[in-house]
Amino acid sequence: MDLTSDLTAEQTEMKTTKDQKTLLAQANHYINPSSGGIVPPIDPSVTFARGDDLELIGNYVYGRYSNPTYEQLESIVCELEGGEKALFFASGLAAIAAVFETVNMGEHIVAPKVMYHGTVDWLKRISEKRKIGLTLFDPTDPSALTQSVQAGKTSLVWIETPINPSWDVIDIEKAALAAHSAGAILAVDCTVASPISTKALQLGADIVFHSATKYLNGHSDLNAGVLVTGEINSRWEDIDTVRRLTGGLLGSFEAWLLLRGMRTLAIRWERCSESAMKIAQFLETHPAVEKVMYPGLPSHPSHDIARRQMTAGFGGMMSLQMKGGEAAAREFVSRARLFMRATSLGGVESLIEHRRTVEGPHSEVPVNLIRISVGIEDVNDLIADLEQSLSSVSIS
Repeated sequence: MDLTSDLTAEQTEMKTTKDQKTLLAQANHYINPSSGGIVPPIDPSVTFARGDDLELIGNYVYGRYSNPTYEQLESIVCELEGGEKALFFASGLAAIAAVFETVNMGEHIVAPKVMYHGTVDWLKRISEKRKIGLTLFDPTDPSALTQSVQAGKTSLVWIETPINPSWDVIDIEKAALAAHSAGAILAVDCTVASPISTKALQLGADIVFHSATKYLNGHSDLNAGVLVTGEINSRWEDIDTVRRLTGGLLGSFEAWLLLRGMRTLAIRWERCSESAMKIAQFLETHPAVEKVMYPGLPSHPSHDIARRQMTAGFGGMMSLQMKGGEAAAREFVSRARLFMRATSLGGVESLIEHRRTVEGPHSEVPVNLIRISVGIEDVNDLIADLEQSLSSVSIS
């Protein structure tokens, strides 16, 4: 269904001549053709009527296949990423699982050994249950990915960049060359980079993934995931089939909330990137801090790659390691007053967490690592809160 089929020629031209900030803020220059309303509506229908001739009145059959609210959302993300098609799912892991579902028994997956722990858990599960080969490479070793792929056997290379929670940045172009040389596809989790800053498809990726719960939505009030493909092919059609048969779609209200949240993505990303840089610089000079991990800092091992790939800011995610070990790290987090002690990322509010506590006993994260998500609050207030927390920690 073309929601803008009745637009004037002038309106149509405006739709095709815009920066991504304009695309987001105006919801792709949405104008309701019947009412003139400028806010995209919610269509809650899960079933769609047929006419007297028993043919569908519109382009929709059933909510498990698609819905006008989903498609409005998907068209914007697809254009933002420069892709051919986008599919939204009820959660980030539902989208990730749909990609992994396309890997057959006996084939092989390559992925970083340190990344979002839910992805690692799911990879290990399907590797054990479905006899799928799995190689988890060291993302800090520039040659590890190339050495991990197996020509004719590797079906999927999955990378995350920046990597949670070390924020190492993987070179997408090099990863694409390695994957394609083995006959595999490259899927990139760009949740932390956001499509404002990193265009994975233009750098050679075949599929880009976002946990839309995070920066795309930005308000910590819904779960969602999205996949965008650079080409509609048999694999993409298989992913579409997985979504339809498993029913892992967003609800219409959640899709509408997400669309509303995305309209401020560009300005939220700019604000949190600016604040995070100031906070990272403050932490890097503090005597109680052992190490700061933020790709915007020149001291970060992946800074040069980040500068090439992240063209509009480095985002709001960082980690630090405390002097004094786990006890000092836990005390620092417990002393926070403005930062909220909670997991997740990309919301308007700033969060802090002791990452090993969140990930559990199987985590490979250092025990003194603290993860921070910088929101859009006043940066001086945030720095003051970190200062008072650090000053009260006992460093032995």
